[in-house]
Amino acid sequence: MALPRPVKAVVFDMDGLLVATEQVVFDAMQQAASGAGREMPFELFKRMIGLPGHASDAIVVEHFGKGFDLEVWRREVSRHFDDIAAAGIALKTGVLELLDALDAHGLPRAVATSSTRHAVEHSLGQHGLIERFHAIISRELQTRHKPHPDPFLIAAQALGVAPEDCLALEDSHNGVRSASAAGMMTIMVPDMLDPTEEMQSLCVRIAADLHEVRELVERQRL
Repeated sequence: MALPRPVKAVVFDMDGLLVATEQVVFDAMQQAASGAGREMPFELFKRMIGLPGHASDAIVVEHFGKGFDLEVWRREVSRHFDDIAAAGIALKTGVLELLDALDAHGLPRAVATSSTRHAVEHSLGQHGLIERFHAIISRELQTRHKPHPDPFLIAAQALGVAPEDCLALEDSHNGVRSASAAGMMTIMVPDMLDPTEEMQSLCVRIAADLHEVRELVERQRL
């Protein structure tokens, strides 16, 4: 199935879409929970995917209950994350090939993420990818976060392209909701969350990986 309109720009999520950080975060949370004599169920973690930090914190506090020390939790998760990530966080399949194709076709691109600028520089910087994006819309630049459309609307404005002419690439449900609400052509590339009927209705395509996205874009540009 072809894309409904010509693509003039591409907006990427980061965690779980460009880099395999979601699994690292889950592993870090499991280790932090185990160290505190608790458990971190995967079903609980799935509720946090695609949310900004404060929203994820609220879910954790609600789950662990009264007396839970959020500051200690954050510190322990961060420590375990750094330990795991020290060996490097892998790129998702097809990232470099898709970026090369976008270069070849002169298509501008941005990152719209719930992560901080520091996290973006760490995750993408280790792969030399920061300079391959024309705009980075990190958490600090957003007043309202995903699933609100603002992150993608800000990205479109930064690229100088109308939202409806942008292709948005997401792995999370809240990210898909955000991109679709912004009016972008949205493709979900599932990572740790399966596509639901809602996701099917909001997306122009559910892609297996970024190689499939590249093929769609290149087919349209022929």
